[in-house]
Amino acid sequence: MSEAKTDHPVAPVDHARNWLQIAGAAAIAAPAPILRSLELTGLLEIHLDPAVESLIFGVSIMAAATLLVWASEVAEQLVSATLALAVLAIIAVLPEYAVDLYFAWQAGAELGLDPSMLDLTEARPAELALANMTGANRLLIGLAWPVVFFIFWLKTRKQELSVGKTNAIGLIFLGVATLYSFSIPLKESLSLIDSAVLISLFGLYLVMSSRTPPSEHQLMGPAVTIAALTPKLKWAVVIGIFVYAAGVVFAAAEPFANGLVETGESFGIDEFLLVQWVAPLASESPEFILAALLALRGRAGAAMTLLIASKVNQWTLLVGSLPIAYSISGGTLDALPVEGRQAHEVFLTAAQSLFAVAVLWNLRFSIREAFLIFVLFAIQLAIPIDEVRVGFGFLYILLAIAWTIRERKDILPFFQQARAAASGNEVAPTSGQGEH
Repeated sequence: MSEAKTDHPVAPVDHARNWLQIAGAAAIAAPAPILRSLELTGLLEIHLDPAVESLIFGVSIMAAATLLVWASEVAEQLVSATLALAVLAIIAVLPEYAVDLYFAWQAGAELGLDPSMLDLTEARPAELALANMTGANRLLIGLAWPVVFFIFWLKTRKQELSVGKTNAIGLIFLGVATLYSFSIPLKESLSLIDSAVLISLFGLYLVMSSRTPPSEHQLMGPAVTIAALTPKLKWAVVIGIFVYAAGVVFAAAEPFANGLVETGESFGIDEFLLVQWVAPLASESPEFILAALLALRGRAGAAMTLLIASKVNQWTLLVGSLPIAYSISGGTLDALPVEGRQAHEVFLTAAQSLFAVAVLWNLRFSIREAFLIFVLFAIQLAIPIDEVRVGFGFLYILLAIAWTIRERKDILPFFQQARAAASGNEVAPTSGQGEH
């Protein structure tokens, strides 16, 4: 058990100062929902420079992310720690949902239009939805995972990070979703059947995650003040922050991403590349910020849990939602097409995900693995050629096989740990545990 209880902090706590920080973060986040509400209701027409727009809404996202860190740390001690971080990941990924579903909806709306009315020289919405989805997924692993490890290394100088035994559940679901996703480029479509499979996987993942035990890490800052409340008030504040922050993130997503894309277009950058990399970097910012804040607070293992949960979320619920938006908007049961460049991107994204799962068979993330994941990501990012992307996809698959062979002795214990965690028998790590 941890020596520090959430309701009895070891050191004196300045609750007034902590409440001031919470109120300050909420106020900084407020412009996003206020401006979007005024704009959507027609009460105010907003015409901002794209760079200024991105700055305003980006700051709101950062403030909301800070609020989410404080609330989630308390939530981890009220319910299953893995479930709390999985819910946090859903909120953090809301901008990605907003952008991807917007493009999928637009793709469906085009079905009823005369082809002569379309500008065929521009990327189609269906292509952009998949570009944004694949870019976001690869950013999570190729950039966010190494960043968390780098912060961990700066704080500890240790060469290996334990990602936590309860993450075996998330990695299994990520592996299953990844293997299934290889069927998408093979059949060159994303159908409602795929939606049913992937969304069912996500639902089962949440059920399994809810069985893991709460966390007992020591709280710091405003989280201590929230945890000191009576049980009813504590739940009310945690839920209130989650709902408020989710609203902020959702409100800020589209203008933040659009502002960045428009800024990039003014510099003559290709629209597909903007949507694949600039917009996802913007929409993924809540997850990046949350993970970085957790790592900076000495909780790199929790940061990895958040990123794994986000990856499962995007590879199941988000991908599964795209055909639904496409079908409703277009009034059709036809599948969302995944052809040519999009198929190559999905294949590369699935291959990278497969390698990431193989790297964590032993539930440890080493400095060599973090460096390799980042370098591979950086190289394929710098060479946007289809043949190169496909080549990197096969390279990731070969590396996944090599890592699986090398770590074969850890595979059975990995599944045993997942079973123990799903049954609630896994002991949650205390503060500092699992980060060796």
